[in-house]
Amino acid sequence: MVGRLETGIDVLDRKLDGGLPPGCVVAYTAKPASQSELLLYELTAARGTLYLSTERSADAVTHAIESSPSAVGSPTVRHVTSDDPLEEATQLISALPDGANLIIDTMDVLERSDTDDYVEFCNELKTHMLETGSIAVLHCLKSDDEPANRSRTFHAADAVFDLRTMIAGSELESHLTIPKFRGGSQPTEAIKLELTEEVAIDTSRDIA
Repeated sequence: MVGRLETGIDVLDRKLDGGLPPGCVVAYTAKPASQSELLLYELTAARGTLYLSTERSADAVTHAIESSPSAVGSPTVRHVTSDDPLEEATQLISALPDGANLIIDTMDVLERSDTDDYVEFCNELKTHMLETGSIAVLHCLKSDDEPANRSRTFHAADAVFDLRTMIAGSELESHLTIPKFRGGSQPTEAIKLELTEEVAIDTSRDIA
């Protein structure tokens, strides 16, 4: 589809009719013990990326990306460390250039902020993505103690990517589903991925 921005992950782009619409905000959910970061790293290969880390240090994230065996870019990595993470994140995001990627890994720290402040942050984030024609991917960890504002993240997001990992027989399988997608035709089938050292489609079945 004309005007879409490729994610850089071929199977995902095919399912999304060429990629994501400019201005799209994606909530990407996964368990902490999964290899969910691999998908984030591959997104950096598609275009310039600002990678905001709220938990791991900038050096740790940079090392992980540079050590990835898959195709990655050279993102600008910043560690959000202040007592007001929403304000610091907003300032960093304000410098995002046109047509870029924004990755926030993870959202949990921001989602534990005051609800009114967080809703304002989400609205400002969406406005900035539209103004710059960029894409935001918000990494949301699943847990028994999810932040109170997680539902606001899902509501504000244009798309929700849900990664689930399970054991099938003797093999570990990862499936990506897209339960929400405002940007066009919603993919109805799960995308089976091999999340080992890089993101790859499982070719054991014809699901492309």
